[in-house]
Amino acid sequence: MAAPAFAHTSKSKSARSRKSNILMIVMGVYLLYTLVPLFWLVINSSKTQTDLFSTFGLWFGNDFALWDNIVQTLTYNDGIFVRWLGNTLLYVVVGAGGATLLATMAGYGLAKYNFRGRKAVFAVILGAIAVPGTALAVPTFLLFSQMGLTNTPWAIIIPSLISPFGLYLIWVYASDSIPTEILEAARMDGAGEFRTFFTISFRMLVPGIVTVALFAVVATWNNYFLPLIMLSDPNWYPLTVGLNQWNAQATGVSAQPIYNLVLTGSLLSIIPIVAAFLVLQRFWQSGLSAGGVKQ
Repeated sequence: MAAPAFAHTSKSKSARSRKSNILMIVMGVYLLYTLVPLFWLVINSSKTQTDLFSTFGLWFGNDFALWDNIVQTLTYNDGIFVRWLGNTLLYVVVGAGGATLLATMAGYGLAKYNFRGRKAVFAVILGAIAVPGTALAVPTFLLFSQMGLTNTPWAIIIPSLISPFGLYLIWVYASDSIPTEILEAARMDGAGEFRTFFTISFRMLVPGIVTVALFAVVATWNNYFLPLIMLSDPNWYPLTVGLNQWNAQATGVSAQPIYNLVLTGSLLSIIPIVAAFLVLQRFWQSGLSAGGVKQ
């Protein structure tokens, strides 16, 4: 009787080994798919305009011009790239930061307070998550045009303050991560609702808040379509729209291609996002999992 059991165990181990090998191959292909574009961007950011079209795309050119490209990117057209970077930081800090705060307070309130119409609010939030942002771009433009807010920073900041997905995420996370007994004990000790939220609940929500903040920051940093239709003054462009305008200089009657600056600017624009993920990675991972497990 031992032989069949041993054979069954060997077959199980062999099947698991095959699945592991397949998984490793799939993950390896996905890793290449993810890293090759980044490698290409780093390599070509170090090339001159001439080397971009005369050398192999996945290796360095004849001259290593990364530092020169960075200097030209930061000083081209009176340093407009720095202005675009400052605009993007403004939209991220105010827009994404405000969206995180509003989503945190609203999600916490919906998770820990019972009131009439709570299910209706839940249905509205789910519906808002299902609507793509591009579908709301034109109505938002018409509304802001009537209010006289187009071509101003508020046209980007105000829509960025709304994050239905962030609100839903905080709602789900707060429901399981904050025991109701702790809130009741704080109220019995005389703590008000705001004091309870900022001194007790807020600390418990930190992993979820960081997760929402990362999603909001990435969405605002990469936002392209909304600034494209809202802004006409280059001084208020974010990096996404500004770099696309540089890229468009290569076409037309008076074409002035600056592909080397476009690539270098793209490389500089992803550094803050990569740094944010590396610094907040542990909070992000715990935020994704902690709220989904009931104690």
